[in-house]
Amino acid sequence: MATTGQPSTFSELYTELLNAVREATTITATTTIAKRYINRALHDMHIDSDFPWAIRTATLLLHAPYTTGTVTITQGGTAWTGDSTVWTTVNAFNQDNARTTGKLTITGTDIYTISTVAASSIVTNERFVAADVAASTYTYYEDEYALASDFWQPVDKRQFTDAIAIELIGSRDFYRRYPRNSTLGTPNTATLIDLGPSGSTAARPRIVFHPVPSAAMLVPYRYLTSNLAVTTGGVASTDLSADTDEPIVPLRYRHAIVLHALAFWYRDRKDDTRSREVKAEYTDLIRRIRQDTMPTDDHPRLVPNLSRYRAGARRTGRARYDIHGHFDRLE
Repeated sequence: MATTGQPSTFSELYTELLNAVREATTITATTTIAKRYINRALHDMHIDSDFPWAIRTATLLLHAPYTTGTVTITQGGTAWTGDSTVWTTVNAFNQDNARTTGKLTITGTDIYTISTVAASSIVTNERFVAADVAASTYTYYEDEYALASDFWQPVDKRQFTDAIAIELIGSRDFYRRYPRNSTLGTPNTATLIDLGPSGSTAARPRIVFHPVPSAAMLVPYRYLTSNLAVTTGGVASTDLSADTDEPIVPLRYRHAIVLHALAFWYRDRKDDTRSREVKAEYTDLIRRIRQDTMPTDDHPRLVPNLSRYRAGARRTGRARYDIHGHFDRLE
């Protein structure tokens, strides 16, 4: 960055913050606090705003149901033996015919989730509750799919994709409506879930569809990324770490990060007056950034109630109407 240029890299951002609060840039403990505030500000500014630079696209390849062969399973068991099932053979889309992300059902009522898969054997997480079955037909299907590893939120909170109409609803409502989600068809409803930690604290975002896809489908979707920084080598990451890392925020808007961090700094040092002043400046800046980057977004507006005006115009046959002497003023 030139001496008079916009702060760009992580080191330039936290140095700008330290200069603004008149703190030394050579004290490790103070620099560490400044780095933390910059990262906090970077994440916080993306919570309420769907900025275009954070939007990513991806596509899901939905798996068709699989019913080839037969299965044998005993009551109380978890090992399913297949005959001519070839579960680990790949289909035309290079997907295994059955995977640990799928489910098995025989009656359509009891649903079993898969733990391990081999060519002619499957182990489920649940024990088989019905009577023994031998050489029975079955249905393997997938209603739950992993989303992009950096998925944070959908861009459209009401519809998952623009390709087909798939309404997004809350998980409680979804599971109340479809407690046994095994009906096949074209998906029209979905919910987002997070499987939670599994050996790490990393998010594991998933989407669940209803009806269960009855055929292979491509479902494109747009989402907001959780990776808000990038290294000089072009590797995305959630936080700024190395001094040369840069936020994904365009250069012309990066001073907003410093301004937001400055509000945090004053707030935590109980300088409420300065904190409020900087917060107001930051809020105004974010408003202008939104108008600059998303001019076509919906904006609040006042819409007068014209029903009386139009009713009067129809009644009198005149295009303009006078109500109580207030001609065409809607009073």
